[in-house]
Amino acid sequence: MIVPGASERDVIGESGAVREMDGGAGGRPADTTTLRQHFTVEYDFPVAFTRDLFATGNPLLRDTLARLEPAKRHRFVVVVDTGVLEARPGLDARIAAYAEAHVESLELLGDPVPMPGGEAIKSQLHFVERMQRVVVDHHVDRHSYLIGVGGGALLDAVGLVAATSHRGLRHVRVPTTVLAQNDSGVGVKNGVNLFGQKNWVGTFAPPFAVLNDYDFIVHLPERDRIAGMAEAVKVALIRDADFFLWLERHANRLRAFEPDAMRHMIQRCAELHMHQIGHGGDPFERGSARPLDYGHWAAHRLETLTSYHLRHGEAVAIGIALDTRYSVLRGLLDEGEEERVCRLLERLGFRLWHPALEIRGAGGELEVLRGLVDFREHLGGELTITLLEGVGTGVEVHEIDTGLVGRSIEWLRTRAEAA
Repeated sequence: MIVPGASERDVIGESGAVREMDGGAGGRPADTTTLRQHFTVEYDFPVAFTRDLFATGNPLLRDTLARLEPAKRHRFVVVVDTGVLEARPGLDARIAAYAEAHVESLELLGDPVPMPGGEAIKSQLHFVERMQRVVVDHHVDRHSYLIGVGGGALLDAVGLVAATSHRGLRHVRVPTTVLAQNDSGVGVKNGVNLFGQKNWVGTFAPPFAVLNDYDFIVHLPERDRIAGMAEAVKVALIRDADFFLWLERHANRLRAFEPDAMRHMIQRCAELHMHQIGHGGDPFERGSARPLDYGHWAAHRLETLTSYHLRHGEAVAIGIALDTRYSVLRGLLDEGEEERVCRLLERLGFRLWHPALEIRGAGGELEVLRGLVDFREHLGGELTITLLEGVGTGVEVHEIDTGLVGRSIEWLRTRAEAA
């Protein structure tokens, strides 16, 4: 079929694919034909905020699983973070009771499966294989659900299993930490660690739904509640000056974990992450920029250097402070703004120094600088780092002056020693 006005290199074949015809020009043989496939896939998933998700009177989970096929009975498997089970005794029984109360719509396939949270589940691949075995044993198919209940690390691993089993199961995330509810849980990435690198094995696969239950936050240890707030500071710095002002005004309430302040912080942070992913033009990171990873090039390396004794959010807070000071030294950000950012992070409960920043390799180079190499290799393309031009305004740069990084580290150490 020839489209009126089309050139010989732009012809629509009977299949609908574009066929490029070449008469031998440009050095290609005259008998060469290239078909170019093109299609668009639309993604849409709800991110809900609720209380007491597994109360039998709360219809959210049932309605979420039934949103595409309301009349069907939906099969699902649940994987639960063992840390969550310890903090919420009887949670597995409540999940089973929820399925029984909605038996006309839901079929729970076996008891909820306990799995370790934190970096353990991401750094030991046998946990992934164990979850895959559960999928096989229960004959979970592409129209069934794999539900992960836990922190960001567990959700990353469960998401990888869901994305790769049968080339894709329906995955529902139930984040139970501040960090997972306001950041990683609403994203489109899954992965586990390998070869000493974070998220080396992974996929881009949006979840079927994200169900945030504020009640899980109440049971978190203080350290984890603090750690998750680093991502709120990060996204405010690069995208929303008004939100940064709100964080400054309400820092004391957040540090005291007042419920209303925590809920607002989590939801606004999640909204900003969702907007960047959905409207930033590169949800699957095909390009070279990752604005949502402001402060992360150093943070990821610090996690590795400390054998993950630093929480992700704690390392991100240090990375934010480092890159904000660097932005000042580069002449991008006004002098004094780095102190403002550091004061906010410290009011929220973060310590902005760790001796791992000064670990040096055999050649005398700062080990944390390896994070720049890892960052570029993980994404590909040219090195692209987000810095600050102002509070609420990020800017991409493609070169980092390692001497200025060293001076930024010295500045952080001096601040810590003076405290």
